[in-house]
Amino acid sequence: MIPFSCSLASTSTSISKFIFDHPHLSMIEKDCTSMKDIRNIHAHLLKTGLAKHPLAVSPVLAFYATAPAGDINYAYLVFTQIHSPNLFSWNTIIRGFSQSSTPQLALSLFIEMLIFSSVQPHRLTYPSVFKAYAQLGLAHYGAQLHGRVIKLALQFDSFIRNTIIYMYANCGFLSEMWKVFYERMDFDVVAWNSMVMGLAKCGQIDESRKLFDEMPHRNTVSWNSMISGYVRNGRLREALDLFCQMQRERIKPSEFTMVSLLNASARLGALKQGEWIHECVRKNDFKQNVIVTTSIIDMYCKCGSIGKAFQVFEMAPVRGLSCWNTMILGLAMNGCENEALQLFSRLDCSNLRPDDVTFVGVLTACNYSGLVDKAKEYLSSMTNTYKINPSIKHYSCMVDTLGRAGLLEEAEELIRNMPVNPDAIIWSSLLSACRKHGNVELAKQAAKHIVDLDGNESCGYVLLSNVFAASDQFEEAMDQRLLMKEKQIEKEPGCSLIEVNGKIHEFVAGGRLHPQAQEVYSLLSGSG
Repeated sequence: MIPFSCSLASTSTSISKFIFDHPHLSMIEKDCTSMKDIRNIHAHLLKTGLAKHPLAVSPVLAFYATAPAGDINYAYLVFTQIHSPNLFSWNTIIRGFSQSSTPQLALSLFIEMLIFSSVQPHRLTYPSVFKAYAQLGLAHYGAQLHGRVIKLALQFDSFIRNTIIYMYANCGFLSEMWKVFYERMDFDVVAWNSMVMGLAKCGQIDESRKLFDEMPHRNTVSWNSMISGYVRNGRLREALDLFCQMQRERIKPSEFTMVSLLNASARLGALKQGEWIHECVRKNDFKQNVIVTTSIIDMYCKCGSIGKAFQVFEMAPVRGLSCWNTMILGLAMNGCENEALQLFSRLDCSNLRPDDVTFVGVLTACNYSGLVDKAKEYLSSMTNTYKINPSIKHYSCMVDTLGRAGLLEEAEELIRNMPVNPDAIIWSSLLSACRKHGNVELAKQAAKHIVDLDGNESCGYVLLSNVFAASDQFEEAMDQRLLMKEKQIEKEPGCSLIEVNGKIHEFVAGGRLHPQAQEVYSLLSGSG
């Protein structure tokens, strides 16, 4: 492995000297913040004929491939123009694609490097390849690369070992993950963080917390992983409690921490806590990137504070498409359907192009406001104008819109003729509409489809029972309930959350486990 290390050190020294000899290249690190800046330097390299020189183009390639303001596709064009790419160039382009939305291209380039290049992979090449396998969920193929690493005696290299653990953890290969983790017991916070994250992702949240508590040292990523793990597994109160512990230990949270906590507050409907977290974002001068802004807007929307959500949206320094989509759906879900459609018109006039998520919000707005013809126009425009293929979510919105308007036969026809396979949700939507409008025969057909798709789903039996009951067919309604009992299908009780004086209270239908249940029922009895 020594020749590898010497080769890399030599390459790094050569690049540094080359940059020193060409001062305009040093501007990349100091002054480049946008594609415009880097293209000016790249243009100079093209004019001087240096663009095909590996050492000259290395910093340009690194910016295009890995900088936040870069462009990985343009990076690839630059890479293809390099005569005999060196190790740095190969590592940079593979790393860039491993972090992109097309990590499979990192694997293709790695194979190309193995087969056709005179430059062979270095120990710093492998972590990016394992990350690409992790992104794609292909740990069973990544295991073959793991075997190659063992043959090269690189399995104990900390960078490689940590990304192997991350790959197995991210893909749910827990036994392989534990095996690699226990091969060396010296503490490595990155490896432990990957373990905490992987266990939480696979639903083993208590095991994840046990490992988190055993960590000799924890960094911000450790806390982020544990908090986001709680949120992922619906343990929202514990996520907020852990953040309070984090505050007590004076550990500075990151943007990722705040996003997880905002998501927890949104799902709990905990407005006071969400406002407190928003205030933490402001006080700690967190960078208001698109992800943080979107999470704040989403939290206010889901907590019913639509005015504050819109205020955050209007004041956002940068509004990505996710901000627009969240705001449009939030307006639609909070009784501001016309404002949602007006905001869509504003988006349509901006430099951003609506996507499939945008139209879920738009169709939801049409649904809640009863704009059947408008909904049809938007659904048609997805294909004809925006070249977006509607998904089952869009058709579900349309079926619900038609069902609410009493156009049950048209809704059924849409389900039967749409180019995607119907699911239980879309048939349930039609069944609910049949209940509302008293169409027993169509309700029977819809219920049958639900049962055929998932025999253990209770909603088909419950909704059909309600249809019969609403039509005074009480014997048939009772038959559906008895059928559920025979098949041992239980309806999951509904629950609701309410925030009172900053504290979240959960109530389950028919439940009496709440500590103040007796007072609640007494109050309800008195009000009757």
